[in-house]
Amino acid sequence: MVNPGISETGEQYSKTVGLIFIFNLIVGTGALTMPRAFAAAGWLLSLITIIVLSFMSYMTVTFVTEAMSIANAINKKKDGTINRSAKASEETPLIGEDHNGALSPFEITERTELGQMALMFFNKIGITFFNICMIVYLYGDLSIYAAAVPKSIRDIACTYKPLVNGSEGCGNDTILGDDVLCWGSSNLTRMDMYRISVAGFFLLLGGFTFFNVQKTKYLQLVTSLSRWIAFGMMIVLAVIRIGKKKGQGHPSVADISGVPNLFGVCVYSFMCHHSLPSLITPIKNKSRLYALLASDYFLILIFYLLVSLTGIFAFNSIEDIYTLNFFKPDSCDESNSITNVKFIEYFLALFPVFTLSTNFPIISITLRNNLKALGYKENRPYPFWLDRICFPLLALVPPMGIALATNEVEFLVGITGSYAGAAIQYVIPTLLVFYARKQVSECSPQSQIHASPFKSFRWIVFVCIWAALCIIFVTVNHIITRK
Repeated sequence: MVNPGISETGEQYSKTVGLIFIFNLIVGTGALTMPRAFAAAGWLLSLITIIVLSFMSYMTVTFVTEAMSIANAINKKKDGTINRSAKASEETPLIGEDHNGALSPFEITERTELGQMALMFFNKIGITFFNICMIVYLYGDLSIYAAAVPKSIRDIACTYKPLVNGSEGCGNDTILGDDVLCWGSSNLTRMDMYRISVAGFFLLLGGFTFFNVQKTKYLQLVTSLSRWIAFGMMIVLAVIRIGKKKGQGHPSVADISGVPNLFGVCVYSFMCHHSLPSLITPIKNKSRLYALLASDYFLILIFYLLVSLTGIFAFNSIEDIYTLNFFKPDSCDESNSITNVKFIEYFLALFPVFTLSTNFPIISITLRNNLKALGYKENRPYPFWLDRICFPLLALVPPMGIALATNEVEFLVGITGSYAGAAIQYVIPTLLVFYARKQVSECSPQSQIHASPFKSFRWIVFVCIWAALCIIFVTVNHIITRK
């Protein structure tokens, strides 16, 4: 992030609220593409893969948390405010106290973003690497949003169903191609309608990138509530379909060719590392913090398994945006429909439109600011035309071009997660905690109260080797499959 700096925690909240916020941050677009990735890799191989990747993600989350703790101690030493952090209200317990009753300097009392920690612990090459990874990841994020929202709009708007074997091909598991007409009375294809929707999406939301907006608390609450309702509906409807013995899915046990894309989807789906400081710092009582994070990851893992496993056994063909499997209002066989409640059909179909659209301006502005940071110098500010026009356009044009070129949301999620996502989730946290630990002896003789459970240097080496092997495996597989 650009000029993240260090700020006070702001409004604090309990562990339970923190758990919910972290859950809501992690569970998003990736979960909508996971059922199709599961179907491609096979249910057993997918089960093993997601368990391993959730553990790896949790490990590096503890690395980021430890680096935040060390960064807090370093800054308190520099500011001469180690003793000041011992101040607390009578209602707030002192966490991580030393033997004199003072709050440990390693307690996370001030928010230190990843960008600030990169400036503290990395050299110029490391800082550049960090910024490039963030920019590529944000470009991928915007491309995913720019494809998922228009695709959902397209599938709702296009009503034409071609004849299949003399009857309308409108069953629940019929996935129509992009070259099929959108309406019987028009020459527009479904791809044409998709590209029109992409253009409209950028015209409506792209303008926010030229200004500054902030996500409101109430918008976050509404988005979170709709997410829980939507995913809950999909799980229940899929279970009912299977329970009534109408499930049409017969997934394979294992298919190694589907693992590379599943890897990218899972990495993307467990991503929270770049926003972790904003979520952890306001938690009042940080005792047993890693137990809290472990509980969150376990709940998210169970949640992903419920969504994915019910989906692959309920449907023979799965859309890359899973919500679209539940939108088949013109099904030929009403007895085989997912639900007869039109509100549910349209609510699920429109779910990505509302939730992703609210996040798009925030991410595009973050990307714009990161692009500015690459060449910014305080003594040489950017001219107006470059600052207010060129950088916003630079943030918007590439994602728009990618979205116009492809509407394969699952592919975009897989690529983003496999490369930039893997760097942010594995490489950067590992390097941060490695260099932070080298400085920890300079801060204070007191023990590090938020040290990661994975303290051994072997874990650092293991994660680096793991990340390198995964990226090589994914790259080789993509080269082979594209030939």
